[in-house]
Amino acid sequence: MRLLEKIIESAKNDVKKIILPEGTEERTIKATEKIIKEKIANIVLIGNEDVIKSKANSLGVNIEGAIIVDPIKSEKYDEYVNLFFELRKNKGMTIEKAKEIVKDEIYFGTLMLKNGDADGMVSGAVHTTADLLRPGMQIIKTSPGTKIVSSFFIMDVPNKNYGHDGILFFGDSAVNPNPTAEELACIAISTADNAKALSGVDPKVALLSFSSMGSAKHELVDKVIEAHRIANELRPDLMIEGELQLDTAIVADVCKTKAPNSRIKGMANILIFPDLQSGNIGYKLVERLANADAIGPICQGFAKPLNDLSRGCSVNDIVTMVAVTAVQAKTK
Repeated sequence: MRLLEKIIESAKNDVKKIILPEGTEERTIKATEKIIKEKIANIVLIGNEDVIKSKANSLGVNIEGAIIVDPIKSEKYDEYVNLFFELRKNKGMTIEKAKEIVKDEIYFGTLMLKNGDADGMVSGAVHTTADLLRPGMQIIKTSPGTKIVSSFFIMDVPNKNYGHDGILFFGDSAVNPNPTAEELACIAISTADNAKALSGVDPKVALLSFSSMGSAKHELVDKVIEAHRIANELRPDLMIEGELQLDTAIVADVCKTKAPNSRIKGMANILIFPDLQSGNIGYKLVERLANADAIGPICQGFAKPLNDLSRGCSVNDIVTMVAVTAVQAKTK
């Protein structure tokens, strides 16, 4: 059983309530039918109920069992307005402004999650990443002890010689353009914890660079070395090493030559890229040239599970991200 199948089975074993705020969107409606039919999660669709049901009927889709919530008509509307006002009043928020903002489906869904009325949320079929992250940072905020929201991809590579039986975790490949050493350390720790929670792997984390254990001198290398120091100071229980070149991190024979004292021994299953350029390019190269399946980006660092979709996502992508979010909710 591949990792995605395990994640879906895990979601089914402890069914969570997941919000899909883009309730009138066609792929979202189709995904809702599949999620409900397969009992992956309980779904909350946000939007005008008549529009959602009419669109479902026109698509020939059965969404019976989904909870449909219209922000304006919701009995929770005033409660969420007051909650948002309290959270943001020190930033100049007024009740009048809050009343308008809470009508927005993304903000309403985020407040629903904050209030404990659902377990997770997935958005992005028609909204941008910023549309999700902005209310997420304003309302959900980061987990205790976590200073940065980041992301990772699960890469399922056909060549089983790499990672954990072909499964690797790439971070951060979607959110932070140029993380500091401290932020890199945080990304490494968050990705390790999430990888273990989602897959049960024993995390072996490589902080990637163009240098392996001092083979090159540069300020870019220094940042990765410092990230390694901070990560190990914060979480000595985790196996985190750096700086390592990619081949040193994942090829045992190369590691013996370039980093003979490595504890990872060329068997890294979590790869932390030094910046967003390399992370984004890296996952797309592996996806295209190695014919790997890329699941993500999966957000991490929020106090409650919030996940983004590509606006080019498929119905199956939505189903997958709902399952991932449901499993993440088990640890929150």
